[in-house]
Amino acid sequence: MATGSATARGRGQVRRAANSKAIAAAARAGFVARGVIYALIGVLSLRVAFSGGGEQADRGGAIAEIAQKPFGTVLLWLLGIALAGMALWRLSEAAFGQAGPDGGKPGKRAMAAGRSVFYGFVAYSVLSYAAGDKNSGSGSSDKNSQDVTAKALDWPGGQWIVGVVGAAVTAAGLWIAVRAVLRKFEKHLRMSEVSQKTRKVVSFFGVFGGTARGVVFATAGCFAIAAAVQHKPGRAKGMDDTLRTFADTPAGPWLLALIAVGLMAFGVFSWANARWRDV
Repeated sequence: MATGSATARGRGQVRRAANSKAIAAAARAGFVARGVIYALIGVLSLRVAFSGGGEQADRGGAIAEIAQKPFGTVLLWLLGIALAGMALWRLSEAAFGQAGPDGGKPGKRAMAAGRSVFYGFVAYSVLSYAAGDKNSGSGSSDKNSQDVTAKALDWPGGQWIVGVVGAAVTAAGLWIAVRAVLRKFEKHLRMSEVSQKTRKVVSFFGVFGGTARGVVFATAGCFAIAAAVQHKPGRAKGMDDTLRTFADTPAGPWLLALIAVGLMAFGVFSWANARWRDV
């Protein structure tokens, strides 16, 4: 009986910690960090669109860009710690459910767990780079995608595995874009606290930025499917090559520029989440 009571008290303490101001602050710091990365990827993509430069327009390129700035290493430590905070917040959502009436649904908790793993990996790569491991975090997303695809294609049933993963990424990208267009994000924001003008501005950045982000994910997924069907790892593309592909369309660099501005808009939207997200 005493053991059960102690267990219940322990669970209560953990739940209170998950709902604490510290976790909320960690989440908001994580949104700021996510915004910085997407804004920088957008800037790098814009440079590629109009200069055709060799800059790496992905998370690795963003990390390298920060490292070159004054106090770059300090900024990377802060960025990595903030992303770790995002991972911790997502982990608390997986364990106890998200804010809102339907936040405890198994599907949402599973998605929170997946996001926790993803942000944990990103935080680790950024912190490793800040600690001196220059091969961590700044590696080419294109080479990494092709290497992983090549290994997977050599497995039994590898083509099916890569194809399913590609289809899942494509579906996720379309899901992100559709939810952005439908403004599903608004239910997570405390927009009643702001003016109608601010609400419209935040909504615009959410729709534009979320749609651009979804399009990039969906396109990358399509390349993975092509790699599986043709059994050619080189057809798989990371974010950098995926973004460059938009410049090869009939619309030329203007389509890439539009996507780049969209990614910057998503960065701004992430900062709005840091301020008004219900965590």
